[in-house]
Amino acid sequence: MPTAFLLNGKIQPTEYRRWADARRRFARREKDRKKVERLMESIPHHGLREPILIGISDRYPDVYVGDGHHRAVAVMDLRLRSFPFRWYWIKNSGVHIEREPFPFHLLHDHVKE
Repeated sequence: MPTAFLLNGKIQPTEYRRWADARRRFARREKDRKKVERLMESIPHHGLREPILIGISDRYPDVYVGDGHHRAVAVMDLRLRSFPFRWYWIKNSGVHIEREPFPFHLLHDHVKE
């Protein structure tokens, strides 16, 4: 997944209003800050060992990081061009990890504020 989709706000964080809010919280809390620092040291040498999990809500359609906020911040701060990911739909019928190609048209058609 191109990191630009995180940087330009098309993929949002779930637990925070904006990525800047996640960064501020991580900087304030020692546990979070150390986690991001360890990731930033590890990723250039070993890559991202666990993919970032991206969710798509069928209702809105919002695209967001469901798991991997620390990894996403590290990827953005390292200015990587892309990152490994897995994705899932949240539908009326439940949550399904997908094996189908990611619906990139949702990121191109939908402009987030």
